[in-house]
Amino acid sequence: MQTSELPDLAHTDSGPLHWLATAAAMAAVVAVAGLLQPDPAASASTPHRTTAQRGSTAVTAPDPARADFPLECGGVESTVAKQATGDLDGDGRPETVAVVHCAAGSGTPPSGVYVLTRGSGAAPRVVATLVDPAQAMSIGDFAVRDGIISATLLGYSSDSVPRCCPDQQERVTWQWRGGAFVRATRAAPSSA
Repeated sequence: MQTSELPDLAHTDSGPLHWLATAAAMAAVVAVAGLLQPDPAASASTPHRTTAQRGSTAVTAPDPARADFPLECGGVESTVAKQATGDLDGDGRPETVAVVHCAAGSGTPPSGVYVLTRGSGAAPRVVATLVDPAQAMSIGDFAVRDGIISATLLGYSSDSVPRCCPDQQERVTWQWRGGAFVRATRAAPSSA
């Protein structure tokens, strides 16, 4: 048997006390990491705020839950499926873009995409309809970044296509130019 030139490694023999100390140290690390994380529930319920260019007052983005959308749902409620905020017209005040559809219970009801601004009263007002539910489209990916609204529109090539399974897709953007939202088609991602 060959003897090792290294020092005796007897301290590496782990016993119950060693594992208890290791578990306590790991629990402390996890607890500290949890304290340093933002509270996702608080950030989700806190309205988006931005600072107006003409002052230091925080401005809250319009709340789509308080808006009256031009959507006929035949007696059922409408649902805000997606929403995003941003300063779309460069005035320093945030607008909210909402994807709204009727709460159908099943199937894929058509969606509308609406731009909301703060009204003179308490309720936000719809200032633009980017996608009308009459177009029978659903909305896939959706975002607002740097004043540009982007979405994937999902549609149907004919009435014989089941409403659960759109067979057409178009990636579009809208941007505020010259007093109106201008729509552009984005190139589809390459499959390479």
